[in-house]
Amino acid sequence: MSQFVELLVNGLSLGCIDALIALGFVIMFKATRVVNFAYGSLLLLGAYTVGRYHDALGFAGAVLVSIGVTAAAAALIGVVLLRRARLADPGTLAILTLGVDIVLVTELTRRIGADLLTTGDPWGAEVVTIGSVHIPQTRIAAAAVALALVTAFLAVLRFTDWGVALRASAERPATATLMGIRLGRTAASTWVLAGSLAAVAGVFFTAFPSPGIGGTVGQLALGAAVPAAVLGGLDSTTGALVGGLAVGLTATFAAGYADQLAFLGRGFSSVAPYMVMLLVLLVRPSGLFGSREITRV
Repeated sequence: MSQFVELLVNGLSLGCIDALIALGFVIMFKATRVVNFAYGSLLLLGAYTVGRYHDALGFAGAVLVSIGVTAAAAALIGVVLLRRARLADPGTLAILTLGVDIVLVTELTRRIGADLLTTGDPWGAEVVTIGSVHIPQTRIAAAAVALALVTAFLAVLRFTDWGVALRASAERPATATLMGIRLGRTAASTWVLAGSLAAVAGVFFTAFPSPGIGGTVGQLALGAAVPAAVLGGLDSTTGALVGGLAVGLTATFAAGYADQLAFLGRGFSSVAPYMVMLLVLLVRPSGLFGSREITRV
């Protein structure tokens, strides 16, 4: 029972990080209807900035610089590259973001080198022990920050003019334009917000118990974001939260009970979230909270 409780708590805390990653992925899709494969490299850029400058600026200063750098990079991708290709179909734009991801990851991997960077976070490898349950302090901090950011975003999305403009431009772009909403400005601000979320998520994604910041961080982050976003629904911010928690719990329990699941093969915990995603999509192709496309026959 103690192992189950420990896995549950750690799974929920990891799920909060996955939900934060998936949220940035989803709001980009809501604003532009483009699946942004460059999101993992943006997260790596944010983590790399913190790892490179935390000694000189301190942890808080490095995080602020990281948010600014990653937000600017996201805006550059969204405004310059995708706006130039706005007449292309979504599939072409998705391939374009994949190319951006390859270029950015290659350059960041070259800069990182063979050694892993650390975030220099104040929690380090400290662990909170409650009875027989051990929880890393970084996971507690990550859960608190992720829940606060997700709650704040949902409140902004529902109760502010910007949130109304985002929802209107995502659901009825032609009508939103006639009502005076500038779709380009709304999409650009959304990409800036998503880049900022990527920077924050990158800090916690690469903190303890993660080994550190390496060239594979972007791929691992995207591997968590995609099943979480698709499972919850690509156009649903609530789905991103639920999907992230589901992915975190699935991966943690699959890894924790790896000995009992050995008959499924080594590394089953890496594919378990995708299996859950596929099972959900068999029942609900649009995801748990995704909008169903209605087609007149």
